Amino acid sequence: MVETGVPPVPSPAAVNYPAPAVTLPSGLEVLRTYSGAFMCLEIIFGGLVWILVAASNVPVPVVQGWVMFVSVTAFVCSILLLLVFIGGFTHVVNTNWNFVDLAYHFFALVFYFGAFVLEAAITSLANQIRENNGNTTLGLDNRSLGLNVAATIFAFTATICYGCSMMLAFRRWRS
Repeated sequence: MVETGVPPVPSPAAVNYPAPAVTLPSGLEVLRTYSGAFMCLEIIFGGLVWILVAASNVPVPVVQGWVMFVSVTAFVCSILLLLVFIGGFTHVVNTNWNFVDLAYHFFALVFYFGAFVLEAAITSLANQIRENNGNTTLGLDNRSLGLNVAATIFAFTATICYGCSMMLAFRRWRS
């Protein structure tokens, strides 16, 4: 027989281990923090990389396809993470948002660093034309070369922003 009016006994795990607190503010106040500012810079510079690589002639489609994949994926995920913090979903969904922020920025940093290195390598080799049986493997005009140089610079800047965000997330997660 069930007793009425008596609350159920809570689980010992729920009593001893409270949900981790998010140290970032919610709402538009997140934009006034260093983390929010770096996330906005990640979105801006990632969008610029995306636009510049898409506008340039692609000398090596596989490499610049990877750069496009990383820049588009990181752009979309950064917007979603920023919207989670702005929308206040960190108080609705019970998870360790400090760790989620740290893990996302770690993986984004690793992938963006790889994309930056590949973009820099392709840009530096762009004017070295080799002919194998009459086929030119690399060669860009000055406009496309300038777009690739700018994409390399903005990819480096986005990589630095992801690194700074990761360090800030690590400090929040550790404390």
